[in-house]
Amino acid sequence: MLIFLAEIIFLALLVFLVMTFVHTPNKRKIIVGPVCIVFNILMYFAPLTVMRQVIRTKSVKYMPFLLSFANFANGIVWTTYALIKWDPFIVIPNGLGTLSGLTQLIMYVVYYRTTNWDEDDEPTNVI
Repeated sequence: MLIFLAEIIFLALLVFLVMTFVHTPNKRKIIVGPVCIVFNILMYFAPLTVMRQVIRTKSVKYMPFLLSFANFANGIVWTTYALIKWDPFIVIPNGLGTLSGLTQLIMYVVYYRTTNWDEDDEPTNVI
């Protein structure tokens, strides 16, 4: 909840500062565009934090396929749109998002067969 609150405060502060002190749309675009790129890349790469666990356990049990597929599909659609209009503020993060989603899907294919779906999270000791 604290992270969400910090994001809201950051967004409100950014909007206030840009709207107050930057008066032309092109200058606003130059300031807000890179901020959007950074946060969009963070959004796409957040599911990759599970990659270490997938590689270590050789299991995709905790990496949902539909999330990986949606990540890839969303990246493809937005990258295609941005290439048609040529908007680098959309091409850069969504192109990287496409690669992120593709990486997740490849990992899913590689480690799917070695996943033990019936295994519990933690072994239980029954006496």
